[in-house]
Amino acid sequence: MSKGNGETVVDVPAEKSSNPNLESTKGKRLAAGVATGAAVVGTAKVVKHLRGWKRIVCIFDFLLRLFGVAVLLTAAITMGTSDQILPFFTHHFQFRATFQDLPALTFFVAANAIACGYLLLSLPFSLISIIRPSIVGARVLLLIADTVMLALTSTGAASAAAIVYLAHVGNRRANWIEICQQFNEFCQQTSGAVVASFAGVLIFIILVIMSALALRHH
Repeated sequence: MSKGNGETVVDVPAEKSSNPNLESTKGKRLAAGVATGAAVVGTAKVVKHLRGWKRIVCIFDFLLRLFGVAVLLTAAITMGTSDQILPFFTHHFQFRATFQDLPALTFFVAANAIACGYLLLSLPFSLISIIRPSIVGARVLLLIADTVMLALTSTGAASAAAIVYLAHVGNRRANWIEICQQFNEFCQQTSGAVVASFAGVLIFIILVIMSALALRHH
């Protein structure tokens, strides 16, 4: 208490916390809340980033399947229409080369046609993955089916490539002469079909890798 100019002034001491531990606990809870909020915000940003990344992958997957349909359809049609008849023939023989004469080329046409049809049927599932990237079932189904189609198309392309190679260079030990000198158009057509089929194989490889990566980061 102090006096000045006829007035009495009372000094009130500042109130001190009766429980220091309580203040410390409140501070810790506040810090923990701030840290939790920051962690939640950071997690939300990561989840949003992953969803955006998955949607981009799914869009690329859809476009790649459309391109694969065109490539495999081209391979099947090119091989399936490979037919050449030489302009000279006899009364008993006609010199003709067609894919139906070789089982490997027939299998090639069937394999590429099946893979092309599969890619068409898989487009709705790929579209579902674009709309809802978090769906795992559709992605797993596509991964399994893509792997099967990869094996089918690679087998068909490899077997046809062996036949086309023999048609170009022959095999003297087996007494197989090269026929591409006479059936040039036939060989060019079958060679183009094989190249297109191997492009389809590459597409399936990319599809399998993308599906695996999308499932890994789910």
